Amino acid sequence: MINTVVWGTGNVGRAAIRAVEAHPALKLTAVLVNNPDKVGKDAGALAGVADLGVTATDDVEAVLASSPRAIVYAASGDVRFDDALADIVRAVGTGAVVVTPALYPLYDQRNAPPELRDPVLAAVKDGGGSLFVSGVDPGWGNDVLPLLISGLGTDVDVIRCQEIFDYSTYEQPDSVRYLVGMGQPMDYDPPMLMTGVPSMVWGGQVRLIARGLGVEIDELRETLHRRPLEETVSTRTMGEFEKGTQGAVRFEVQGIVDGEPRIVIEHVTRIHPSCAPDWPTPPSGDGAHRVIIEGRPRIEVSVEASDEGENRSAGGNATAVGRLVGAIDWLAEAAPGLYDALDVPLRPAAGKLGRRRS
Repeated sequence: MINTVVWGTGNVGRAAIRAVEAHPALKLTAVLVNNPDKVGKDAGALAGVADLGVTATDDVEAVLASSPRAIVYAASGDVRFDDALADIVRAVGTGAVVVTPALYPLYDQRNAPPELRDPVLAAVKDGGGSLFVSGVDPGWGNDVLPLLISGLGTDVDVIRCQEIFDYSTYEQPDSVRYLVGMGQPMDYDPPMLMTGVPSMVWGGQVRLIARGLGVEIDELRETLHRRPLEETVSTRTMGEFEKGTQGAVRFEVQGIVDGEPRIVIEHVTRIHPSCAPDWPTPPSGDGAHRVIIEGRPRIEVSVEASDEGENRSAGGNATAVGRLVGAIDWLAEAAPGLYDALDVPLRPAAGKLGRRRS
């Protein structure tokens, strides 16, 4: 059994606790929290399952000193990127296998800036650990899935990866209201939508797809469209959003090949289904991830995952976590290193069929 720590118990961390507990090769040995109200609580209670006999702690020093073989770093990197990088470098330096969605520039680690890549590689060399970073949007929807589906085509003209979501189901109000700008005046500049930021976050996944296809990206381009709410709306989890404020966002990060947008990652995000009804919508419910292969034949695959009470955002998080946690035992057998989604295989759920531990 691989002794495994979950660091963080938010949207991703809750799913990570459940995924580690369910994995036949992993043993949950510690859970790290930042919120003092969570210290001393059972990990199962934090994850919404039966008690697991592992008590949450905020003692990072003690947990790392116990030399865990693996760490799922589930703390946010959106607004504390430098702190997240420092935590992860420290964890890799202890010799642990670390998996995380927090460091988006390392989705495509080969092209990451040296100031981010070099500290990780130094920690790998000194401590013998490993790092695998994959997105929470979810990463598999923007790398292994489109590459797999592309192999079914006779001719491939464009690969389009879409995330289509009602963000009122996403339990991070500050990110939704301030990073993405939902409910803000239309002259507000959301940090996540500023020119260059989408390419910084999702450009690595465009490059991963290009690498898998054996093509070169000429450049990355961005498109952005925003729509105001036509009426004030009330949401179950985040309260009211006023008429005239931002209610929907649609943007693309395009990989240009031979002058044409051939690899596209698109997000269509609403705070209420009444806003921008002419934009793409999920086949059902409040969210889906879709891959479209334009070519011959035209292929379209939609994935609708739900968790935590039929919540599609939670389902998306859980599948992203499943990809990361499912890689731990493979990484534990591989050489120490810095890995990306094209290095790490997506494998069947061996040993899990019909098996629930809590």
